[in-house]
Amino acid sequence: MDPVTAVVVSAIAAGAAAGVSDTAAQVVKDAYLGLKDLISRNYRGVDVSGVERKPESESKQASLAEDLDDAGAAGDAELGAAAVAVLQAVQQHHPQVVGADVSGLVAAVLEISDIASAGDGVRVTGSEIAGTVKISGVRAGFPEAPDPGTARP
Repeated sequence: MDPVTAVVVSAIAAGAAAGVSDTAAQVVKDAYLGLKDLISRNYRGVDVSGVERKPESESKQASLAEDLDDAGAAGDAELGAAAVAVLQAVQQHHPQVVGADVSGLVAAVLEISDIASAGDGVRVTGSEIAGTVKISGVRAGFPEAPDPGTARP
C-alpha cells in the first residue's frame, strides 16, 4: 500500500473512532472534515462511509485503500498532509484511542499481536500476569508526513 494511502486510511479510521460528535474537540472535527472534503473534491468515486461505520474493520480499511489507489491518490502530498493533521489532532485531543486496552486482567499468559492504532498501541494497567507476556506487531501513533517530493503531478 502506498504511504499516503496508508496515512489516509489510518486518519479516516482514527477520526471516525474519535468521533466527530459534540464531544469531539473542534480541532479534530475540523481536521477530519477537511480531509473528507479534500477526498470528495479530488477523488469523487471514493466513499469513506464504510470505514466511518466500522473504523476497526480491516476489510473496510482495505477497500478504502484500494479505492484511493485506484483513484490515483498515491503520492498526493496535500492529501497526506491533511491525513497527518487528523492523526495529530486525534492523538493530542483523544489519547484514549488505543489499539488494545487491557485492565484488571488476571492471567497466566498474555499475547497481543498485530495492533494498529492512531493513539497508544497497547495499554496494560492494573493486571496480574503470572507467566509469559508477548506483544508484537504494534504500529502506534501517527505516521510521518509523506515526503512532498512524492506528490502526484
